[in-house]
Amino acid sequence: DSSGHHLKTHESMSASATMNARACPALGARRTNAVRGAGRKVVTATSRRVAAVTSAEYKVAVLGAAGGIGQSLSLLLKMNPLITELSLYDLRGTAGVAADLSHTNTGCTVTGYEGPENLAAALTGCDLVVIPAGVPRKPGMTRDDLFSINAGIVRDLCVAVAENCPDALVNIISNPVNSTVPIAAEVFKQKGTYDPKKVFGVSTLDVVRSNTFVAEAKGLDVNDVDVPVVGGHAGITILPLLSQSYPACEFTADEIEKLTVRIQNAGTEVVEAKAGAGSATLSMAYAAARMAEACLRGLSGEPDVYECTYVASTVTDLPFFATKVRLGPSGAEEVLPVGDITDYEKGWLEKLIPELKASIDKGVAFANE
Repeated sequence: DSSGHHLKTHESMSASATMNARACPALGARRTNAVRGAGRKVVTATSRRVAAVTSAEYKVAVLGAAGGIGQSLSLLLKMNPLITELSLYDLRGTAGVAADLSHTNTGCTVTGYEGPENLAAALTGCDLVVIPAGVPRKPGMTRDDLFSINAGIVRDLCVAVAENCPDALVNIISNPVNSTVPIAAEVFKQKGTYDPKKVFGVSTLDVVRSNTFVAEAKGLDVNDVDVPVVGGHAGITILPLLSQSYPACEFTADEIEKLTVRIQNAGTEVVEAKAGAGSATLSMAYAAARMAEACLRGLSGEPDVYECTYVASTVTDLPFFATKVRLGPSGAEEVLPVGDITDYEKGWLEKLIPELKASIDKGVAFANE
């Protein structure tokens, strides 16, 4: 996402930003205007290139930087012109990753930190903390099977975040995200540093996959596709709103069913293809880099930065839910509603609520043991 887009001129970007700001239907409104780059709540790769006009200097930490996601993510972040300092933390292996990355000619310094005794130093002064730490899925495992290991890892890392960079935005990748985000929130509450606008579950990969699969199915330019994905980040809690796809697409009932189920199970598709050698690391790193960039663009004051993300929310009766969110200097400045959905999507929404609630409750209970 941060590759080469920043070569565009300031003038052309301003023009596209103006164009994006013109037509702005509410999320879920029927988009009759099939103009390229229409509503500003549409998040396409083309519209994200406006990052070129933002200049800022941020310090970002990756916790779990030597892992499968962490290494690829660190490389993508090293290429991001908004980041001047990259802090890489893991239990072991970060010295090598940092040395390797430090040879790349981008304007960002990289420092590796190993072991719990160096975690505080890794976090000091960070504006954004991204957490891919934990164990990945193996074939036959659900994301929830990771709970027993990853819940404790996220809890301990969030204690350190609260103590060393309490004002940082936190992007949580460690699965099960449906439970680890509530765990993080509870830890921050216990530490007296909780700001619901600053804790994000990274569900961006569901959007990235949806955009890719819809573009392939409909022969569209993937850079101009935006499919909102709501709910959570596991199995049936992932609800792609194909009825709100931009540009507006006609799908048969069969296409909708196949696409929905494929998007929900796309992670398992990769786990099985890797046959025990890991889970989705490259696509996850790509999606996490996109989310990190959106957070930093919001922090810098750039207007109209939107991403779907799993956050504290009053959109449903659940305390956490993923919808499109407007990102700004204080984090999640506005959490958008689900909008108009079809009966088919309503059916999935009703099915996912109890499962998502159970995952949230499990996380909250764990953090308060």
